[in-house]
Amino acid sequence: MSVIDEKVQQLKGFKLHTVKTSKFKTNTIVWKMKSPLKKETVTARSLLPHVLQSNSEKYSTTAKLRSYLDELYGASLFTDLSKKGEYHVMSFSLEIANEKFLSDQTPLLKQAFDFLANILTSPNTSGSAFDASTVENEKRSLKQRIQAVYDDKMRYANYRLVQEMCKEEPYALHVHGQIDDVDAITPESLYAYYENALKEDELDLYVIGDIDENEVAGYADELFQFSDRTPEVIDARQTTMKKTDTNTVKEEQDVKQGKLNIGYRTNILYGEKEYYALQIFNGIFGGFSHSKLFLNVREKASLAYYVASRLESHKGLMMVMSGIDNGKYDQAVGIIEEQMQAMKNGEFTEAEIDQTKAVIKNQLLETVDTARGAIEVLYHNVVSEHSVSLDEWLTGMDAVTKEDIVAAAKKCELDTVYFLYGKGEAN
Repeated sequence: MSVIDEKVQQLKGFKLHTVKTSKFKTNTIVWKMKSPLKKETVTARSLLPHVLQSNSEKYSTTAKLRSYLDELYGASLFTDLSKKGEYHVMSFSLEIANEKFLSDQTPLLKQAFDFLANILTSPNTSGSAFDASTVENEKRSLKQRIQAVYDDKMRYANYRLVQEMCKEEPYALHVHGQIDDVDAITPESLYAYYENALKEDELDLYVIGDIDENEVAGYADELFQFSDRTPEVIDARQTTMKKTDTNTVKEEQDVKQGKLNIGYRTNILYGEKEYYALQIFNGIFGGFSHSKLFLNVREKASLAYYVASRLESHKGLMMVMSGIDNGKYDQAVGIIEEQMQAMKNGEFTEAEIDQTKAVIKNQLLETVDTARGAIEVLYHNVVSEHSVSLDEWLTGMDAVTKEDIVAAAKKCELDTVYFLYGKGEAN
């Protein structure tokens, strides 16, 4: 079985996670910074990684920075922002060739560490402010990223469902922040936020590849030194607002195809023992092409252009997303609710359970077959504060019974129905 052998060490203000494997010809370094989602900081935080990866003190223009990456045998650097439950996570990923496979034995790994440390800890500044033109450029790009969500109606419907479902909860905030807050960010205010993030965020450094773990620890210890901290921890259950009844929201826009998105509270979080059953429940209900939603809503009733369900494991949500004709709302809602009731009644077979377990297992093994995928799987443990190994995952899922799946289904509560429909299509 494909096992990830992760070693974790506490260094100065951050944790180092190393995975020694000969599976890849490259070494992957990922720096993660985690902080609670907050309305006051979400937009600055969304801007920050793009400013940091644009240039630095040593590589004062984007062209210089990219040219140096080319010198490192075409190394790639990119940043990413994600929401994991009530946390906002920044990731900086650097993938670089393994020097063992080069003819000239350049100390590439050391150079990669130097480069990443320079990006993160020696930015392009003027006094206590980021370079003004870099900040202005990245503010323009951030506005475009936020606007793109409104222009893509599938993403927009997802966002609106979460916004309506999680009113008064930090999770309602968009991962890219709020367009109205972008203009107010200055090079000074962003730099102050950056300094604060390095002091308070939970910091994790992942290194995966055919590496010498002691050598990696040496580089990390030398180049990354931060103050000790006790990161802020959020209890996902405490931030959930319990609803007494189902919320239905209909919104009219100039759209050809209706978007029907339905949100459920699963009341089960990653790391809890029922989580494996929840995964299989979601797979049979709407997660895959063999699932009940796909077969009944799309194939049999021809009601949907697309339909699927997905979990937000750290927040305890399940979202059903579908594209339907504007006039098919009642019918589509009815059939989706029937499929949910069928799950709660145990109307599924052992064959469906086995097929779903096999698909989830394959998906997981495919994910950990890439370095960044393996890091994402491991990082669930940091976010949830539950250490679950890949082996535990696989054996935990194998052990799930039909009764477990029905019990997980029964915990799911309908929370919000959101429908985006075309003009003049009242129902």
